[in-house]
Amino acid sequence: MEPRRGQQHMSGENGDGNRPNSSKKRGKSRDHSRRNSGNRNRNNRRPKRYGGPSISSLKERHAERITAMDQKANQRFEQSERPMGFPEDLDEPQTFHFTWDTNPVPLKDEEALAKQVLRKGEFGWLDDARVDELAQIVKNHNMTLDQALSLRSALMQQKTVYGHGRLRSRAKDMLRLYREGVSVVDISQRFDGPPMNVFRLILAEMRWSKTKIKESLREPSRLKQRERDEFEAAEAADRVSNVDQGESQEKADLFEDILADWFEEQGVRLRRQPEMVREQKQELGRPVRTPDILFLDHVHINGSPVAWIDAKHFYGADVEFQRKKMAKQMDRYIEEWGSGAVVYRHGFSANLFMAACTLLDANVLDLQPLDSDETSA
Repeated sequence: MEPRRGQQHMSGENGDGNRPNSSKKRGKSRDHSRRNSGNRNRNNRRPKRYGGPSISSLKERHAERITAMDQKANQRFEQSERPMGFPEDLDEPQTFHFTWDTNPVPLKDEEALAKQVLRKGEFGWLDDARVDELAQIVKNHNMTLDQALSLRSALMQQKTVYGHGRLRSRAKDMLRLYREGVSVVDISQRFDGPPMNVFRLILAEMRWSKTKIKESLREPSRLKQRERDEFEAAEAADRVSNVDQGESQEKADLFEDILADWFEEQGVRLRRQPEMVREQKQELGRPVRTPDILFLDHVHINGSPVAWIDAKHFYGADVEFQRKKMAKQMDRYIEEWGSGAVVYRHGFSANLFMAACTLLDANVLDLQPLDSDETSA
């Protein structure tokens, strides 16, 4: 009499020892199915959209806040508590209206350039051949070479910040190569990180303290010969994380002066950042809220109230890291004085948006002093 199916003997294998275990087979089949499903999902997934949400959706989402901050800017002279930076003996404010023509860069052009301005392991200044190459590329897009180079800087900054954790996880490997005689610049190209960040991580992996690293890089003469040579080479090959940022700051300061001078020539009363910095250091111990320009009159630009202005000596890219960093800074000014504006030396993306901020380019300004300074540099 044959045994019933329910009475069949089961151990690690079937009774005849040859048939595979059906439960294992089903498990493998499920795993295979899940893997195939995951691959299908990844293959069907749409590529991530470049830039932030559409500007129209953001305007709709932040409409109430924009209205409230516009009202705050218009009523700032009527507050019972004097806003920060306002002098005690302020005369009755006048009202100025300006039309400021702008020429934003279409998002599709910025996206196209973003794919071509940055290469793996490239964090330094571009040689003439690479600049000439980009100059030819921009001819096919609604961007200038200066805008493309500034976009490249924004993308490098984002790549540096977002990729630091990945870079730090490879510190042991970088130190091993360094001890084998590989240069910091070559290591940075291999691991796709800024040379100075790579050098700092190597020194930290050598058990240097943060203080020792900071002081040694400020005074390279304190370094041993190899470290000094590596520092100089890394600094020259890095425009993102290098120690000396003095030249860039000088140009930014000059741009701020040109902008403030323009408004004063129109008769607008204002306060400049340096005097507000001094004042807040004396009263509060440190600068707290210091836009480049704080208006002491009512100013309306393109129909929107502007209580303050910040000048940026770069292109306003629709790049996440720069966008979030800018919004965080501007929010401090908006909370104190209401709506304001940002003026970008090299223009801005048509899809860039910050609630309660009017975005402007430098088209109405005479930048000859700045251009002369850059030519002589």
